[in-house]
Amino acid sequence: MDVAETLELLHKKAMKDEDLKARLLDTRDHKNPLADFCRISTEEGLPLYEMDLIEYGEASYAAMRRSTNGGGENSPLLFYEDDEYELFLSSL
Repeated sequence: MDVAETLELLHKKAMKDEDLKARLLDTRDHKNPLADFCRISTEEGLPLYEMDLIEYGEASYAAMRRSTNGGGENSPLLFYEDDEYELFLSSL
């Protein structure tokens, strides 16, 4: 299962389980939010690792950037568009 599938399943699960949703949202206040987010996902049977999540976000953003404005370096950095963790939490 790739990162996108894992995040999709985790999102569906969190939308049905208020406790899980709250635990995921609470990671924002943790000392190591990304590590705790991935730990909770893994505990829920959806293995997720920090570097995989970071790489997925960067790769997704790079693909989006290449698809606009000819992929030139003058493409503006979009706020949090490369941060899958924040994008996931904002969708909850």
